[in-house]
Amino acid sequence: MKKLTFTFLRCGILGWCLEILFTALQSFRRREKTGMGNTSVFMFFIYGMAVFLKPVCALVKNMPVWLRGLIYTVCIFSAEYTTGMLLSRKERCPWNYAHSRYHINGLIRLDYAPLWFFTGLLFERILTGSSAAGHPVSRRERF
Repeated sequence: MKKLTFTFLRCGILGWCLEILFTALQSFRRREKTGMGNTSVFMFFIYGMAVFLKPVCALVKNMPVWLRGLIYTVCIFSAEYTTGMLLSRKERCPWNYAHSRYHINGLIRLDYAPLWFFTGLLFERILTGSSAAGHPVSRRERF
């Protein structure tokens, strides 16, 4: 249970950091000089749920990296859609993608698939201690 909690915390913190970095880069793209990135407290728990990808990682470990990334993308889209729908019912959803031409019900953006592909592989590395190529990562290389 201690390891599960620690991994949940690692995934949540990593997700938060990635989201803050991504939104900061978006602010630069909008020519905002502050480079401000942001997130929501709810996102910590949503990203922390990546810990539940561990059984999926075990099932797909011998598949090619492109297929594993695709599977993780589908899993992440499913989680994003489900959590977004649940949070929207209470008017608590921190995102709304309705402005994008590639959205589905304002809850997911299909054009974010490449980002989720690589994020899924990054979470795989944290969850399994293996690189994207499937090779073990030394203790020194781990996050």
